[in-house]
Amino acid sequence: MSLFDQDKSSSRIPVSLITGFLGSGKTTLLNRVLGDPRMARSLVLVNEFGEIGLDHLLVQSVAGDMVLLQSGCVCCTIQGDLDRTLRDIARRRAKDQTPPFDRVLLETTGLADPAPILQLLLNHPMISHDYRLDGVVTTVDALNGAQQLDEHQEAVKQAAVADRLLVSKTDLADAGTNARLRARLGTLNPGAPLYEVVSGDIDPALLFDSGPFDPAGKSDRVQGWLAAEAHDGHHDHGHHHHDRSRHDAHIGSFCLTFDEPLDWDRFNRWLMAVRAAWGDKLLRVKGVLDVAGESQPLVIHGVHRTFHPPTLLARWPDGERKSRLVFITRDLDRATVEASWAEMADDREQRRS
Repeated sequence: MSLFDQDKSSSRIPVSLITGFLGSGKTTLLNRVLGDPRMARSLVLVNEFGEIGLDHLLVQSVAGDMVLLQSGCVCCTIQGDLDRTLRDIARRRAKDQTPPFDRVLLETTGLADPAPILQLLLNHPMISHDYRLDGVVTTVDALNGAQQLDEHQEAVKQAAVADRLLVSKTDLADAGTNARLRARLGTLNPGAPLYEVVSGDIDPALLFDSGPFDPAGKSDRVQGWLAAEAHDGHHDHGHHHHDRSRHDAHIGSFCLTFDEPLDWDRFNRWLMAVRAAWGDKLLRVKGVLDVAGESQPLVIHGVHRTFHPPTLLARWPDGERKSRLVFITRDLDRATVEASWAEMADDREQRRS
């Protein structure tokens, strides 16, 4: 019998986290996509309806904090703590007390550190029973993004942990400003594809399905999720230091690969040691592992010291059976992490001899 559970993503509600600094276009983006029929059966969680200006889209009030839009999308305000709101919504959905929805878009405030929200979605037992993190989408203001990255650590973290980056207001910034920001974002988060957004006009599909799981079981998007080839452990990628701020100079990303199947006990002990020693420096860790004795790939996903319980995917997405572990870190480099793995291997050999 397997040590790990099959992924239950088909029975849990996927949540897309929409983050981005103040003025980066989240409200404009949501205003546009909420009117799209393709948003039907989506639930959007916002802080205040008034911030989005939904009056022309409203059809009826379902509850004091929930409205149904013409697109079929449900919009709900966050009442108190996010975990309480999510649990209440799951309870109402189970009792058919809400319009039907199949996915959640969660908008953060512009000053939010995304890490606590990711931790809640990844490992709160009462939340992960009903929800799963589908991915992180971050909006960045082409006009003011560089200054925000210079001055605000939150803006850097929002961009660093993204699975997709949406650069807004590119029509208002000159070509040089756009190019410099894109280069900087590519250095800060090389694994996230960049998309330009003008006046919130995007394909709503970009807000969904950026994680490794396909709820329908048709495919596994592990390659895109890891973007392993983009993470090489270097900060600069040929760009000049004057393009970088004091904040994102501390952010790095790298991918460790293991060609031989991993002994789970050893790997788990090592990962626990990494989390204990450097948990505050782990902005995001995600990986697909080839574990000895398992025919299927194992997915792990964590933020700081909080990790989602490991699950098995149905198949290897690209036919290549090897372990790939991506780290997005602050003030923690590849050499230090690799040395801790080698040290554990040396200790094991000494115990044997």
